[in-house]
Amino acid sequence: MVCASIPAPAASSGGKKQKKKWSKGKVKDKANHAVVLDKATSDKLNKDVQSYRLITVAVLVDRLKINGSLARKALADLEERGVIRKVVAHSKGSIYTRAAAGGD
Repeated sequence: MVCASIPAPAASSGGKKQKKKWSKGKVKDKANHAVVLDKATSDKLNKDVQSYRLITVAVLVDRLKINGSLARKALADLEERGVIRKVVAHSKGSIYTRAAAGGD
């Protein structure tokens, strides 16, 4: 009688739950940011940055479509010329603001 109960689970194993399908996920578009600062981007950088309140590498990358290393170099150059001033200096990133932002 014990043998008769053994095949029963094998017969019911065909009715298992379906395996969970993996989601395809979202495909992110490749960012085609500039690696060299051309004349148009340079002019836009010098003109627009003075109106930004918060200036970080990420802000420049997002708005000017330049890559991160170029944005860091541009920020260092702008600070050296006195266009912007550093607010927070951290190993992971710096935060700048416009130099003519009134006496904070």
